[in-house]
Amino acid sequence: MTQQRQTNVKLVTVAVFVATFMTAVEGTIVTTAMPTIVGSLHGIEIMNWVFSIYLLTNAMLTPIYGKLADRIGRKPIFILGTMLFIVGSALCGFSDSMMTLIIARAIQGMGAGAMMPVALTIIGDLYTMEKRARVLGLNSTAWGIASVVGPLAGGVIVDTVGWHWIFFINVPIGLVLIWLIQRYLVEPKRQQTTNDLGEKAASKPMDIAGSLLLMLTLLALLLAFQLLGDQGFDLTVALLLVGFIVGLIGFVFVEKRAADPVITLTLFESRLFVVVNLVAALASGFLMAVDVYIPMWMQGVLGLPAGIGGLVLAPLSVLWMVGSFLAGRWMVSHSIKFVLFLGLLLTFVGGASLFLIPMSASWLWFFVISTILGIGLGAVTVTCTVSSQSSVDHDQLGVATSFNTLARTIGQTIMVSVFGILMNGITKARLTQAKLTSDPDIMNKLVNPQTAKNLPEEQLAPLRKILFAGLHGVFGGALVLIVIALILTVIIREKSGTIKQNTTSH
Repeated sequence: MTQQRQTNVKLVTVAVFVATFMTAVEGTIVTTAMPTIVGSLHGIEIMNWVFSIYLLTNAMLTPIYGKLADRIGRKPIFILGTMLFIVGSALCGFSDSMMTLIIARAIQGMGAGAMMPVALTIIGDLYTMEKRARVLGLNSTAWGIASVVGPLAGGVIVDTVGWHWIFFINVPIGLVLIWLIQRYLVEPKRQQTTNDLGEKAASKPMDIAGSLLLMLTLLALLLAFQLLGDQGFDLTVALLLVGFIVGLIGFVFVEKRAADPVITLTLFESRLFVVVNLVAALASGFLMAVDVYIPMWMQGVLGLPAGIGGLVLAPLSVLWMVGSFLAGRWMVSHSIKFVLFLGLLLTFVGGASLFLIPMSASWLWFFVISTILGIGLGAVTVTCTVSSQSSVDHDQLGVATSFNTLARTIGQTIMVSVFGILMNGITKARLTQAKLTSDPDIMNKLVNPQTAKNLPEEQLAPLRKILFAGLHGVFGGALVLIVIALILTVIIREKSGTIKQNTTSH
């Protein structure tokens, strides 16, 4: 009698880490290469869509993949997503125009939409709650490493073998990932769960109508905020927001009547599930202010080289793992409410420091702030993910994990647009008031160290004060998000902190 094959937990975990790094680095490595790509493909006017289409297709399909992972299995969905990611990457590398690159990035995003949430779901399957928080902490550092390594790797690849290889390099890595998951992840046959009426869930038809409505609703929401950030509020944005509201109402109506809904609405009856996903969205939105605008402070306000902007954010990436480990320990002996509140309190201290720090402060202070934020946000993110997974039954694990990923993506997409509107509104108003220059591109020149040195000396100081005022407004808005998250955490009932050990043993 042959012994039944078992999952190789270590190798599968390594595969999950690599998948996380690969999808994360794709967002940062392209940034460095974009000037070269635009110069090669001649399409600066539609450059933003290279980034936004990746996020859009990623977010649209994330909840669908989560449902399929619960229904069919983690392995086939993860492999499907990785294959799509490989195909998209290869097509990006072969692109000979901006339009073909954008289409290829859409395919790449469709693949990434499966890889990230299903990878987190696999971790939820393999580890108990105590170990899961630590593993998720290690997994989270992949994002931090990607934010540091991505731009550097992008620069090296572009300068040596050419920009096409920032995409081609994903192909062999993706093939290795598929092999690791196919060979070493052993899934039990999906159990046919039954409801109260004795109906088999697995035999029910797939919720096609709900899936399409959900994708269209998310597309309308994310596209509205993308355009809002690009061109301000207009008729197109208004129609998209109306479409989102109508789509959301229609989605709820369809899901209530679906035999096997793509997102079970009973999930939202859990106050813990609702709160931790709202907090995840708010914390992710706050993170966008940190990632985007601290480097702008270094370059525009302090006049430092671009590398310093990445350097002061390095502690955030490293200490993120420490916050994750601490949260894992705290969750064993304390309630979710306590751990989440403590993480948010640390984040509030870091956010308040950003809001209150004077314009004349040395860049070294940002190391301290970045350290505090790393611990706080690391604790918050892992607590939200583990709580979201543990507040549901195992047959809903994929949906719960993908919804948590979706919440964070929505938070990032909406807030990056809102922060952009805040920044532009404040700086334009101050520029008009100061009557310094008629150059509409003056602030872009200020935040680029190469062009800033060519600005008239008498304009530099007042322009930096204007930029500081804009950054002050952004960090004030970001701080409000953490205050709201703290208030939301208070309403978690203590008994909701009881979490379900929905893991399989290996």
